[in-house]
This record gives sequence, C-alpha cells and structure tokens, in this order.
Amino acid sequence: MTIRAAIERKLTAGLAPERLEVIDDSHRHLGHAGHHPDGESHFTVEIVSHAFAGKSRVERHRLVNALLAEELAERVHALALRTLTPDEAGRG
Repeated sequence: MTIRAAIERKLTAGLAPERLEVIDDSHRHLGHAGHHPDGESHFTVEIVSHAFAGKSRVERHRLVNALLAEELAERVHALALRTLTPDEAGRG
C-alpha cells in the first residue's frame, strides 16, 4: 500500500470525511530536508468532516496527526493541513 493510500484509509476510517483530498507534493521538495528518493514524503491534505465541529485549528491538526502517527514517524516529513467542517467548506 502506498503512503497516500494509507493516509486516505486512516483519515476516512477515523474522521468519516465528506471530502478528502490527499496530494503528494514530494516532487516540489527534491533536494530539500526530509525528501525521500522514492517520493511520498511531503503531502497536502484537505479534509472536510463533522468531526472538526467545535474544535480549534490546533485540536483538528492534533486529531489528524494522531491518526497518521505511524506515517509521520516513518516516512512523511511534511504534512500541510486544511481542516474544515462542512459549514466552513460551504462558505467558500
């Protein structure tokens, strides 16, 4: 299973998102710290979930990071997050 697929699987299972987009940005970090020669080291994730309701941005990010602890410890060097509730996502 690819790192991207593992991220998608864990976030789907843990947060039941209405929308989830996982983008591998590794190619943009070639030669930078943490870049893995096989890619899948830098990601941008946009996730829309009811699970974020009533939580601060820091709490939301901690929730995502906890779900992806294994990937962050082993391979993922950078994870850019955009975490929204369905109401926030509807505002554009």
